[in-house]
Amino acid sequence: MAEPTIRVEVVYAGAGQPIRRRVELADGSTVMQAIAASGIAALLPGDAIDPARLGMFARRVTPERLLREGDRIEICRPLVLDPMEARRRRAR
Repeated sequence: MAEPTIRVEVVYAGAGQPIRRRVELADGSTVMQAIAASGIAALLPGDAIDPARLGMFARRVTPERLLREGDRIEICRPLVLDPMEARRRRAR
């Protein structure tokens, strides 16, 4: 009997065109397994995938979080400017 699978999407929104990959994984897979299966890591700089900057539907998640059918994993890039500093600059 075939092992149950789920389909998820992995997204990286860089400065240019976003990278989106749909992958099919075994039920019970984690966020990091989905990122590895998507192949996105090979397209990004070495430090682009930081476990502290992973999200799902705009909420932070851990790399060990189990996935469900239809989840969207978001690989967030680092901030260019601290939001508080940006507000200070606009206020001046």
